[in-house]
Amino acid sequence: MPKIISIAEVVPPYEIKQDQASAFAGELFAHSFKDIGRLLKAFQNGQIEKRHFVKKMEWFYEKHSFADKNDAYIEAAVMFGKEAIIKCLSKNEFLKKDIPIHEIEAIFFISTTGLATPSIEARIMNLLPFHAHTKRIPIWGLGCAGGASGLSRAYEYCLAFPEAKVIVLAVELCSLTFQQNDQSKSNLIGTSLFADGISCALICGDESNMAEYCSRTVSPAIIDTQSTLMPDSLDVMGWDIKNDGLYVIFSRDIPTIIEQWLKPNVSGFLEENNLSLDQINYFIAHPGGKKVLDAYVKSLEIPQSMTGISQEVLQKFGNMSSSTILYVLRRFMGQETKSGEFGLCTALGPGFSSELLLLRWEE
Repeated sequence: MPKIISIAEVVPPYEIKQDQASAFAGELFAHSFKDIGRLLKAFQNGQIEKRHFVKKMEWFYEKHSFADKNDAYIEAAVMFGKEAIIKCLSKNEFLKKDIPIHEIEAIFFISTTGLATPSIEARIMNLLPFHAHTKRIPIWGLGCAGGASGLSRAYEYCLAFPEAKVIVLAVELCSLTFQQNDQSKSNLIGTSLFADGISCALICGDESNMAEYCSRTVSPAIIDTQSTLMPDSLDVMGWDIKNDGLYVIFSRDIPTIIEQWLKPNVSGFLEENNLSLDQINYFIAHPGGKKVLDAYVKSLEIPQSMTGISQEVLQKFGNMSSSTILYVLRRFMGQETKSGEFGLCTALGPGFSSELLLLRWEE
């Protein structure tokens, strides 16, 4: 089965403490909500300590047009996306030597926080020595589920072409979508939660020469995947696209939906693979927020400790949309693991949708 061999992340340069973000939101929303003090508790209750942005805090006090924000997205996405690819393919904790960039057969580019045609991976290919025939698969609009979906599509590609090496590049610059004039509770919660993150994963087919490069004794093989769309749930999560940009849609019912919907979805997926939840060693969850992680624990009836790494990523980086799941997975891959152990990778996104991957660590 195709294996995930290497993951790298790029942390944007400007660190924002949560108390700084709370003070900023207090200024912005003070005249819109009489109970602003109570609402600002979301910044502390979410258990996020800090986040990272591609712009300084001062930038968000200024007004910017949709075009200005999107130009900033393209510039930063190309710069940091290029860096993430180089880090992923260079000698690192997962690779014993560099992988030549021209050996990459396909790029799956994942994002939902900016627009570009030609797409970002095409712009990066002009800066790095990719083969002229490298396939480009840009995927837009999957939100928080995008990173997991990218891994699933890369798995399917490597099943069809077992000699292939492909990368999944997830770039989310959520801060650049910020709407200064949006006085909704969704925007307030989004301001407490979302951040910028860039990550890249290398997936290799069975007949590739991955053993030549891999430095780990075991790596996670993707055994199966499942994509699920909940009918009539378009208003749960996503963007409302207006003249001046992207306005966040973020339903307060998301934790409740997870509690009611996720377990049957997960149980059916595992049963198809002759497994049960108690056989899963690692729960690799996209940390959409503290309430989302709590809903995972309640719905699946798993120990709180199984979400520990997801909680750690949320605490240090916030919700970086599609990129976040790769941050979480990289930390699991850096641990001491045994051949035969199972991992369940899960992320939820607009649609309302779920992406599941069953992983098994193999030599």
